[in-house]
Amino acid sequence: MDITIHATFLPHDDPEASLAFYRDTLGFEVRNQVEYGGMHWNTVGPPGQPGTSIVLHPPAADPGVTEDERRTITEMMAKGTYASLMLATGDLDGTFERLQAEEAEIIQEPTDQPWGARDCAVRDPAGNMIRIQELR
Repeated sequence: MDITIHATFLPHDDPEASLAFYRDTLGFEVRNQVEYGGMHWNTVGPPGQPGTSIVLHPPAADPGVTEDERRTITEMMAKGTYASLMLATGDLDGTFERLQAEEAEIIQEPTDQPWGARDCAVRDPAGNMIRIQELR
C-alpha cells in the first residue's frame, strides 16, 4: 500500500487566534481558508511539506453533534483533553525559546521522557495539546 498522512483536523473556537498561533508562532504556511455560515476552516502546514496539513475547524460544524456533545467538546477543549498533535523538530531548545518569546501557553519545558523521547508541550489558543519532540 502507498498511504500517507494528508490532513488531520483540530478544533478551534477562535479562528484568528488559532491562525496566528500556527502561522506566526509555529511558522506554518496558510494553505486554504474557507468561511461558510459564519464559521471558519483554516488549513495550515509546515513549509516544505505540501502534502501534510492541519485543518483548524469549528467543532460546532459537525452536523451529527448534539448540543450536549458540543458543551462536552467545549469543556474538554478548555482542559486540553479533547485533541492533541505531535510535532517534531531538530532544534527543540530553539523552538521552545521561540514559543516562550511568543507567549505560548507552556505546559512542559523540554524534558527527557521515560520512554526515550525528549519533548516539550504547549497548548494552542483552543486548548489543544501540542507536544513537540526532538528529532535525534
